[in-house]
Amino acid sequence: MKRLSALASLMILAATGANGAEYTVEIQNLTRSTFFTPLLVAAHPAENHLFAVGGEASLPLQTMAEGGNIEPLVGEIDGLSGIAVANPAGGLLAAGASATAMFNNDDAPDNNHLSIVAMLLPTNDGFVGLDAMWLPTEPGTYQYMLKGYDAGTEANDELRGSGMPGEPGMPVPPPLDPQLGNNGTGMPGEAEGFVHIHRGVLGDTDSVAGGSDIDATRHRWLNPVARVTITVE
Repeated sequence: MKRLSALASLMILAATGANGAEYTVEIQNLTRSTFFTPLLVAAHPAENHLFAVGGEASLPLQTMAEGGNIEPLVGEIDGLSGIAVANPAGGLLAAGASATAMFNNDDAPDNNHLSIVAMLLPTNDGFVGLDAMWLPTEPGTYQYMLKGYDAGTEANDELRGSGMPGEPGMPVPPPLDPQLGNNGTGMPGEAEGFVHIHRGVLGDTDSVAGGSDIDATRHRWLNPVARVTITVE
C-alpha cells in the first residue's frame, strides 16, 4: 500500500533503482477563474476506475465532486495497493497555475493506468477528470487535455452552500468568496443521476440577487479545462 504526498514522492524517486519508469505528471488549470480543489493523481491496475461516464457516481466520487474531499477516493486507491499522490498543489489550484505529482511504479508494475480528479469551483458537483488511462512506458513527454464532468448527484442550482454530500449548494472557500454573488434564487434543474460531460456553469451578472450566485462574466467555461503533461524517464 502506498499513499504519497508530493514530498514523499520525491524522496521515493531518489531511492528507487534505475530500472523503473519514473513519472512526472503536471496538471495545468486552463480556465479563466475556476479553482481546482485538492487533486488526486492515482496509478492503479487497469480494471479499476474512479468514475465511469454514463454510470452512477460512487459515494467517494460524490464526496469529491460536491465538496472537494478526496480522502474517500484516496482510501479506495490505498485498498487496491495503488499509488495515490494526494493534493500536489498543497490546496486549491488557481486558474493558469500548475501542480506536479511524481511517482515510480517499479515495485508495483500492475499500477499502469492513470486517473486524475478534482472538484471544479464554483460548481455544484463538477470535476475535472481522467479515467484509467494507460501510462506510457517509453521515455518522452506526452500531453493530454482533460474535460470537466458533472457527477450527476446534485442539481446545478449554482448557489452558495456547505458542499457536504447530499446537501444543496457549493462550498465557498476564502479565495472564491469575494468573487461570488449572494441571495440567488437558484437555477432550475435536478440531479441527472449519472456522470456526464458538464454543461459549464450559467451564472448571471447580478451580485445581490438573480438566479445564480456565480458571476457569468468571470466563471463561465468550456471544455477542455486542464492540460496534463506526463514525462517518462
